[in-house]
Amino acid sequence: MSWKTAYRSIYYQDAPEPEDPQLAFAETALLVIDIQNTYLDRPDPAGLSDAERARYDAWTPFHERMRDMVVPRTRDLLERFRKHGIECVFARIATHTRDGRERSLSQKMPGWNNLLLPKDDWPSQLVDPLQPTGDEICVIKTTDSALTGTNLRLMLNNMGIRNVVCCGIFTDQCVSSTVRSLADESFNVIVVEDCCAAGSDELHHKELEIINMIYCHVMSSAELKAIMGID
Repeated sequence: MSWKTAYRSIYYQDAPEPEDPQLAFAETALLVIDIQNTYLDRPDPAGLSDAERARYDAWTPFHERMRDMVVPRTRDLLERFRKHGIECVFARIATHTRDGRERSLSQKMPGWNNLLLPKDDWPSQLVDPLQPTGDEICVIKTTDSALTGTNLRLMLNNMGIRNVVCCGIFTDQCVSSTVRSLADESFNVIVVEDCCAAGSDELHHKELEIINMIYCHVMSSAELKAIMGID
């Protein structure tokens, strides 16, 4: 099954197959979202309680997907985009203040989302294989969406970008929020399925089904490279 027929919700079961997108290099940017140290860091399982070990095990498929697929394939895309002079842009969750008082409500909610990530601390940094190089732009966001929480929309428009290729985590949270914001601003959006991950495969695939065909087109990195002629 190709990207033209995959991830179709009930709304789009009978929709015609889309045409290949026209992704002119000068009008296209790769956006890497929130692949930060805090999300890939893991404790030593030997010292965990039973409840902590259960949570550890529940997150193991996510970490395996990140290690074996998302990080290496996103790095491969970055290398190919850079080789062809295509813009590479990054976004990360972080706070400008030490206590995070400027965060949006969604990033202050009790529980898993309530992470305090001062911008200069190691947990908030992008992982080493996916660091910006040269003068590549990295925005710091205090909301889920990389557009709502920054001046990224203005910068993309100023650079003449019309098409945004999205990679990152988490598919059902910051990736989805960013994709919807980009679509609302009339950018053409591609989500690279194998360069994204959610807390579970079920959440990942369901969210792609929800956003596909209305806010973006979902495809694999191999399909994207073939369409752009950078494979």
